[in-house]
Order: sequence, then structure tokens, then C-alpha cells
Amino acid sequence: MDNAVTGPLSPGTHTIEVEGVAQRYHVAGTGPVCLVHPGGPGLSWDYLRMPAVEQHLTMVYVEPIGTGASGRLPAHPHGYTRERYARALDGLIEHLAVDRVHLLGHSHGGFVAQYYALTRSERLAGVILYGSAPVTGPEHFAEAARNMEAFARRNAGRPGLLDVLDAWQSLGGLADDEGTTRAARGLLPAYLADYWQHQERYAPLFSVTGTYISGLDDRLVPDVIDDRDLLSLIKLPTLVIAGRHDVICGPRWAWQLAGGIPDAELVLLEDSGHLGHVEEPDAFARALTSFALATAR
Repeated sequence: MDNAVTGPLSPGTHTIEVEGVAQRYHVAGTGPVCLVHPGGPGLSWDYLRMPAVEQHLTMVYVEPIGTGASGRLPAHPHGYTRERYARALDGLIEHLAVDRVHLLGHSHGGFVAQYYALTRSERLAGVILYGSAPVTGPEHFAEAARNMEAFARRNAGRPGLLDVLDAWQSLGGLADDEGTTRAARGLLPAYLADYWQHQERYAPLFSVTGTYISGLDDRLVPDVIDDRDLLSLIKLPTLVIAGRHDVICGPRWAWQLAGGIPDAELVLLEDSGHLGHVEEPDAFARALTSFALATAR
């Protein structure tokens, strides 16, 4: 149920309309405002909840259009380009009535955050690229495939490893919400640096759900991304956060992001995979809050 208090930054769940599409978001915490855009595309927002950060920042967790309780585009599951996500963020930031916000993008959300920083820097106090990369397509997939092979070698004989590898193989054939949810949950052990030693701790992550998003625009053209030649144009304060053991968006891409963006700060979480805010919550919170408080304006 949406929050009964009318203030746009009141704690709880809110729904607004942007360009005729419902945009849901969730507010928690206090301090400078940081918008949080989840990954996938299509993953439910709540896997990114950051209680340690909420003690210092007002976290606005975005439920991206096409996902969860937010509205669908007429071309659904197509049409969810970075420009379309950015326009939804435009409407949300205008609704919040905050001069400048921080924008954190995780995984695919990092691609959206990069694009927003390149096209709408005047709305941002800073950008946080978390577990992300500057490129999609064959090069990115080949790196992830190598990392998955290394993960399988390290964890040979672990219970459930074959199920993880099956989930990885299923990614190319996803076509509906149920399959997307199964794949997201099935891949979780690979997205954590040390899943089998901490299964009980990570059990709540398996509530994640997925909405199938095709990756095609409304003309059915792939929305392929390569921002590497554009990174030098990002003039905002930038924090890049990555896990040392991230199989999907690991150090290689973090180094490219931080190396390409002028004066970007890089934080590598040594004992994390793709979900450092859960694996190393205190170290993650220190990095994010220090950056946001130093750059708030």
C-alpha cells in the first residue's frame, strides 16, 4: 500500500505518474538524497535494500518502469532503453523537488546511471556506478563466461553447482517473468563471493523476483551499449564500487570505468562478488556515505 503521507520523501512506498506510466518508489533513511536504480534489467528493487546506508542518507529505491508494481510500456517487454529509463528518472527527480541528487546504479542500473550522468549532469550531485561496466555485448559476455568457468572450477563438487550452471545457460532463452525469476534466483550463488559458507545469511536474497525485459527497443533493435569513448565526458563526482570476485561486472570493468572518468574514486570490496552491500555491508556503507556526504550540494 502506498504511504498515506503526501510528502514525496516521506518514508514508505509512493507511486507517481510519468509520461502516462506509473512509477513506484520506496523511501527510507535520512540525509542527502540518493536514488537507487536496480539491475537486471527487470529485477525487483528490494534486493538492493541498504539498511546501513539508510542511517546516513535518504535512500529512494526506484522500481523501474516495466518492473514490479511500476507500469508497463505499450511495447512491453520491449522499449526499455536507457533514454526511456532516464525520462522516468526525470519525472521522479522533479517530483522529489530536490535540487541535485546522487544516483546509484547497480549492474544494469549502472548503465542507466552512466547514461544519465552523460545526458543530464545538471540534475546530479554525484553518480555511483556499482557492480557495473561500460559495455555490453559479446565482449562483456565473453568475460562473464570466463569468470563463470573459473567459478565452476573453484566450486567443483558443491551441492547445487549444476543448478547454477543451468541457470547461466538459460539466460539466452528467457522469454517470460517466471523464467527470469528462476534464473535470477538460480544464479545467486555465483553472484556471491562465498555463498556455500554463508547460505543461511544469504537466504533472504532468494525472494528476488524478475520481470522479463527483452533488451530491444520499440523497433525491436538491440539496445547495445559501449560508453568507453564517452567516459571522459562525465564531469560529475563519481564513485565506482566493485567486488573483487564479481563474475558478471568485476574488476576489469571497474578499472575501465574509474580509468575513463576524470577523478573517479574506485573502491574494490575484497571479499565480495556482485552484491557487496550484503556481503560487506559496513565497508560498502562507509564508501558510499563518505562519498555522498562529501559531494552533497
